[in-house]
Amino acid sequence: MIHTLSTLLAVALYSAALVTLLAGLRGRVDMRRGERLAFGLALPALLIHAILLWQAVWTAAGLNLSLFNAASLLGWLMAAMLLLAAIRQPVHSLGVIVFPFAAITLLLADRLGTPGTTLVPLGKPVDLHVISSVVAYAVLGLASAQAVVLAWQENALRRRRAGAVLGLLPPLQSMEALLFQLLASGFVLLSISLVTGWLFVDNLFAQDLVHKTVLSMVAWLVFAGLLVGRHQAGWRGRTAIRWTLAGFLLLALAYFGSKAVLELILNRPA
Repeated sequence: MIHTLSTLLAVALYSAALVTLLAGLRGRVDMRRGERLAFGLALPALLIHAILLWQAVWTAAGLNLSLFNAASLLGWLMAAMLLLAAIRQPVHSLGVIVFPFAAITLLLADRLGTPGTTLVPLGKPVDLHVISSVVAYAVLGLASAQAVVLAWQENALRRRRAGAVLGLLPPLQSMEALLFQLLASGFVLLSISLVTGWLFVDNLFAQDLVHKTVLSMVAWLVFAGLLVGRHQAGWRGRTAIRWTLAGFLLLALAYFGSKAVLELILNRPA
């Protein structure tokens, strides 16, 4: 009962943060005040989420990274990184995507999480692979959220519908620069994840891992191509948005798609 009430409280706080942020973006309250209040509401939600994650993921036998636990961990990491990045970067608008994502994944983990299906042993070299993978997904998830906001901003400018909300966002060039900062950081982490996977994971091309391995490598090539295209040809705008979303979709299919098939359809640990 306490666990469920804590989950509902965190979801309510995330939701309140979302509503407050939207009110600030729409000009119903002062933008800066709305951002501060929204992130002030998100902080206790993040703390409760962290405690619930600890209880669900940490076991004596290892880390329980079943499908919904892993999704909840990703949502928490994205929200935590957003709060930290917002101290120095104009990323507050990403809360419109990140806060509901964190709330939904937490609720799914509470309702549908299964104990002990996917245990990662602690104190092993493979831990570096797991940690770098999860952090890479979180950073690239933020980049994808940034790409969605950027797509909306660019579309509004093309249609000359630059309303009050658009006027509160940073300039388009600043938003693109931030996108590529996130992409570069995520690409480095994804590279570390793939290298440590080759070093510490037994038989990456085993039947249960081949789809994850191949799709992750293709995603790495997509992000590499985008960064090279940006450096060599000045890629930006819709091209950058499409490549970013395509790369993250491949990563989502690689990890969560394979987990969903194995755990929910085949009823096997992933």
